[in-house]
Amino acid sequence: MTPPADERQRIRDAMDCILGGTPTHSNGALTVVARAAEAQVPRNALTQRPPDLRNEFYACVQDRGATPDVELRLRAEIARLKKTIANKNRELAQLRTDTTGLIRSLNQLTDENDQLRQAHQLPTAEVIPLRPPSPRF
Repeated sequence: MTPPADERQRIRDAMDCILGGTPTHSNGALTVVARAAEAQVPRNALTQRPPDLRNEFYACVQDRGATPDVELRLRAEIARLKKTIANKNRELAQLRTDTTGLIRSLNQLTDENDQLRQAHQLPTAEVIPLRPPSPRF
């Protein structure tokens, strides 16, 4: 399938609109998706066919010192995930500490239980009858 004759010009016009801050068909983000929407062409028209326009666009973005929206979103996601990992690591450390304490308590209670069972099974020699046994005839 051959691209439309004016596709290259539409892509260039879309780049100018987005870089100029006057998008009409997109959200104006510095992304391939926004440029495709602005140029009203399929996304693959930007990623596969005119590599010179793609490189030119990213060079203009870099010259402006602007960070592409995709990169900003990814950086925010990375920061959020790092925070989540740090929280999970703290939680894991606390659980490991709690587990150690619980194991100690369980061992102590098991020992005490064993001692009580043994004491219950042994007859005690200290039993003193309250009345002397009556004689049996």
